[in-house]
Amino acid sequence: MTKQLDPSVCNVNVAPGATVCLEGDFVGEITIGARTVVHPKARIIAEAGPIIIGDGNLIEEQAQIINRRPAGSEDSRQHTLIIGHSNVFEVDCLVEADSVGDNNVFEAKCRVGRGVAVGRGCVVGSLCSVTCPQELADNSVVYGSDHLRRQQQERPPAQALQLEFLNKVLPNYHYIVKPKKKGSPAAEIITS
Repeated sequence: MTKQLDPSVCNVNVAPGATVCLEGDFVGEITIGARTVVHPKARIIAEAGPIIIGDGNLIEEQAQIINRRPAGSEDSRQHTLIIGHSNVFEVDCLVEADSVGDNNVFEAKCRVGRGVAVGRGCVVGSLCSVTCPQELADNSVVYGSDHLRRQQQERPPAQALQLEFLNKVLPNYHYIVKPKKKGSPAAEIITS
């Protein structure tokens, strides 16, 4: 049995080696890099322009990555949201940032709003919000109920073992989006 993503709703380009569960919510033009894992029920919404996700990212359940226009905006220019490599988007986080560097961690239920540029090696703690337009400097940590900030000395550790495990296990329990073949209209789904 072969299922497909609806090409009238989304254009998802998946690199070989990525594991993307069909149960996710995909809208718009989305490119997903190698070794990236997208859990079921994750939402990737590209309304204001394409979203390009780098290699080795982990996007957990109910995480939302959204590239949308500001409310009431008449601007029709497209903005490409580029997400770097080796980022972790934990359960139920919402990221609407203008850009995301490499090696960042967005912990459970955090919020990152439009106009925020996230550097490299940053951590946005659980339930923390960064919503005012700003640049989050490299190695910044936002933590606590008062959204305090500090600089960390080292970058967050890579999730290589978890990604490897999920790449093996998720296809056993979910439909997986296969990389597009040249000239095919939509990504196909692996059923096993």
